[in-house]
Amino acid sequence: MAATACSYHSALVPSSHNANHHGRRHNALVNTTTKKGLAQTKYHKGAIKCAREFSDFVGGDLLKPDLGKWLADVEEHKAIAIYSPHEGGYEGRYLNRLRYQGYKFLDLSARGLGDPETTLTKLHPVCPAHIGKQPIARWYFPPEVDYRLSLLPPDAKGLVVWILEAKVLSKAELQFLALLPTLRPKVRVIAECGNWRKFVWTPLKDIAGLTANEAV
Repeated sequence: MAATACSYHSALVPSSHNANHHGRRHNALVNTTTKKGLAQTKYHKGAIKCAREFSDFVGGDLLKPDLGKWLADVEEHKAIAIYSPHEGGYEGRYLNRLRYQGYKFLDLSARGLGDPETTLTKLHPVCPAHIGKQPIARWYFPPEVDYRLSLLPPDAKGLVVWILEAKVLSKAELQFLALLPTLRPKVRVIAECGNWRKFVWTPLKDIAGLTANEAV
C-alpha cells in the first residue's frame, strides 16, 4: 500500500488535495545564536500536514485508470521520461501494456552505456577488461537498435528502448534519445529519469530542452 506523504520540517506540504489534509502538533528543533555568540536551541511548535489520496487506502498498484492515456502519449510523443515510486513495481504495469500492443523491448542501463548515438545507431568498439596482464583488445559490435530492429518478427509493432537510470545522462544525451524515434520510426524510447510519489511521465523532449520543431 502506498505510504502517506508527510512533511516533518514545515507546516504545509504542497498538494492539490487540500481537503484531505490531516495535521498534528510537532516540535521543530531550531538552532539560533545569541548576541554574545553563544549557541542556543529553541523549539517552535508547528503542524505536520499529510496529503492522503484514495490510492493510499486501496493500493496504487490496483488503480490503472491512466493506461489509455499512457498508450496515447507513447504513440504521440514517441519518447517519454518516466518517474516511478522508489519502492518499484509500478512501471511493470505500463511496460506490460506496451507488450500487449505488440512491442518488443531492449533494456539498457544508462550507466556504462557510453555515447548513446554511437552505441545505439553505429558500429562501435568495446574494449574488454585486460586486468593488467592481457593485451588491450578492441572488439566491434553492431548498432544495438539497428540489430534488434533487424530481428523483429513480422507481427511486431515496434521496438521500445527502455533506459534504466537515465537520470545520470547529460542533457545532450537525453536530446539524442528524444530524437531517436525520428531517426528510427519504429522505435519508442522510455527513459527512467527519476522518482516520484506516484507513477508519472512527461515527453522526453520537455526535460531535454528541445523545442517542438526540433523534436519532429
